[in-house]
Amino acid sequence: MQIKPRQQLLDIWRAMARHSFEDGEWLWDKSGGGISSVADAERLLCLMYPATEFPAFRLDDPDTTDRDVQDALKHAGGRLEVPGKILKILAEYMRTHTAEDKRPSFAGGHYFDTPDPKAELTAEQRQLGVVDSYSMSITLSLATLGFLKVYLTKPRRAEVQALAEELKSATEARLTAAMVSLLRSFTVNVFDSEAPQGRTLCRLIGQGQVSDRIVVQQFARRFKSLRATIRDSIFLGVDVADALSDDSQLFECGWAWSLVRDAPPVETSEPVGPQPDGVAKSVPYLYFTVVALDGIQDLFSERTLTLGLLNPEQQRLAEALRLRWEITQQYWSAIARFGDGSWPLEDIPWRTTGQRLESEYFSLSVAAILVHDLVRRRATDDDLTRTVGVMERLAERGRITSRMTVQDPAMRLHNPGVKLPLQGSETLGPPMQWTMPDFSAHLLKRTIQLCTLSRTISSHDRLLRLAERIFDHVWQRRVRRGEGAGLWDNVHAVYPDSPDRDWPLSWSITERVTECMVAARQLYTQPPIRSANLAGLAGDLLSEATHLLGNEQLEPTSVADGSRGIALKSVEVKLARARQILDEQPGTACALTIEVLGQLDTLALARRTASRGA
Repeated sequence: MQIKPRQQLLDIWRAMARHSFEDGEWLWDKSGGGISSVADAERLLCLMYPATEFPAFRLDDPDTTDRDVQDALKHAGGRLEVPGKILKILAEYMRTHTAEDKRPSFAGGHYFDTPDPKAELTAEQRQLGVVDSYSMSITLSLATLGFLKVYLTKPRRAEVQALAEELKSATEARLTAAMVSLLRSFTVNVFDSEAPQGRTLCRLIGQGQVSDRIVVQQFARRFKSLRATIRDSIFLGVDVADALSDDSQLFECGWAWSLVRDAPPVETSEPVGPQPDGVAKSVPYLYFTVVALDGIQDLFSERTLTLGLLNPEQQRLAEALRLRWEITQQYWSAIARFGDGSWPLEDIPWRTTGQRLESEYFSLSVAAILVHDLVRRRATDDDLTRTVGVMERLAERGRITSRMTVQDPAMRLHNPGVKLPLQGSETLGPPMQWTMPDFSAHLLKRTIQLCTLSRTISSHDRLLRLAERIFDHVWQRRVRRGEGAGLWDNVHAVYPDSPDRDWPLSWSITERVTECMVAARQLYTQPPIRSANLAGLAGDLLSEATHLLGNEQLEPTSVADGSRGIALKSVEVKLARARQILDEQPGTACALTIEVLGQLDTLALARRTASRGA
């Protein structure tokens, strides 16, 4: 199925407007476990993220809204009503997710679960912040500030102006609090090679080819400079300088699931309220690390910088997060490609050291970090080719591009999804867990991003074909009828034998599919890959066509024969266009030049025929 980001985003918005608006009023979801800042943010990002990243979907200025976008949102209101309603909805979100002590709340709410179906999570546990919420709050806050920046350029009624100012103040506070929380959730876990975690890491990156002692030596050499950077440059939210001084110790870095236990408060001049104590064990999670990296990169996007959305204090915090963003990518990219032979990433499934679990989902998480790093440092062809192979194998092992067998263990990737124990949560009540059912949508997003990065035709075509097959699978999983029709996730549409679900609609998967469409738009807006072979052929064709045109212009053209003069002028225009786009679009230049050669041959033939008749 071909990916058509504009049309498919419009379908998502149309379905969302039908589901979320009744008589033009927004309806908030209320689940049995209470509200969740994550679910509400995901839902709003289905609207705000495309409106931020896709110029055709802008909602901040009614005068620029395209007609098909207006039609998709007609259940929400008219062209002039929608921006005001979005303003009201965003303000309500900020009020709802503000605690009694006036600090922004990042509660996981009903997204938290427990392995024991008879146990009940405490209210305190459901109110715990989670990295998903911190990261999405950054993206949503930046989208909101950008929306307000444009929306308030025109005069507004006094009550609208007051609501906008209230929203702006709350959004800036939430943005700062999310950045502070991400700093306090970042962790560097140092451990001995003889510890269970150390032995797991040695087996993972050594792949059974060398002894643990050799792996430790290779690790020390490979990460010497990165270890020094972490030891000497990271201060906010974590203190590991002493532990990292011993080069014989192994380490991992990334984000825990929530605020790390004993993480010191981050000093800031911004009004973020009291900073709560952390409960998470100081162990990085691959899933939450990927989520954090996705949100942090929005802080230094071109749009954020161009609109000046960060104040000086937020810029300071953003720089601290950027350092962690770069360090984490370098670390996991090096782990994924460790050694001189086959990559540890190619040994699927990946086994986590902290939680000691293994799954294709974790392989995908490491691949996602590798994609981040490949974008950052301009990947080599070898890196890209091998990563393409990993993506293809993950799609096959996840039974997206291959047939599901009877009682296939791959079913658990999609339903109920991979479950992560949240280490440290047991101090406040029953052990908690987090479920990730979005393997397909996650794989689609990373495949599209890798396709955007690829500049070799063979890799690009492989990735594009793979993305279309994954998208076909994902698109079939839309809910067909009832609540949430046109949204996600009807997993039984593709896996009819999978277990029953007690929730009809997933904002998590719907939001990730929305991200995929925005990523696909970025794929199609970049210049096509230049073929050296086509460029050479186009140059040769242009040379011949230019010569023949010059020869044709030597012949007399009578005033009465106006059609010949028009034809020669058309040939000149097309040749000029072909020369102009030769470097960027050699295939199009070939097509134009071949058309010109046909016209010139027709003119020459007509001239010769006329001369014989005379």
